[in-house]
Amino acid sequence: MTRTRRHLVWDWNGTLLDDLDLVVRATNVAFASAGGPAVSADEHRVRFRRPIVDYYAELLGRALDTEAFATLDRTFHDTYRAGLTTCALTADATAAIAAWPGSQSLLSMWFHDELVPTVHTYGLTPHFDRVDGLRATVGDGHKAGWLEKHLAELGLPGREVVLIGDSLDDADAAVSVDARCVLYTGGLSDPAVLRASGHPTADTLTGAVTLARTLP
Repeated sequence: MTRTRRHLVWDWNGTLLDDLDLVVRATNVAFASAGGPAVSADEHRVRFRRPIVDYYAELLGRALDTEAFATLDRTFHDTYRAGLTTCALTADATAAIAAWPGSQSLLSMWFHDELVPTVHTYGLTPHFDRVDGLRATVGDGHKAGWLEKHLAELGLPGREVVLIGDSLDDADAAVSVDARCVLYTGGLSDPAVLRASGHPTADTLTGAVTLARTLP
């Protein structure tokens, strides 16, 4: 009999935390500061990608050097922080966490020193063996290297892990460590893009956990 995966890694932004509206609002403040266009939620979901500097450059119509991107990134995060108290957990987040029978952890590309107390504020810390965020000064890059470090700290091989996230970057990170991934279509990415990826997808977090429990 095939053994199912025993550890679940959750993504935060757009997955457990329902922050799409705030992300779009903060993105538009950053774009406006650079004379750029406003984007709708639907457009953001279709066009967003990592590294974020490439997404910003495409929407602004020009290349961005390190300093220009860092300025936009600060503007984004200042706006995001100011609005964070308006965000709730995804409707079935706590039910989904409770439905997983094995161990769980959380890995986010949001800054570690801010993530940890925020997760605690939502009452989720006791559910996770480990909570890791981005240990960098600029919020860019891919998740793969951070997932490798996260699993190393937990002492887990990727073959025993499934990740639930809302982006192709989450899926790519999972593949890079031989983990599996279920993609949640209600987050920051366009559902059609996620479904076309070939990875299992679910329209709810509880549905994602149900799928995750069946993965060999």
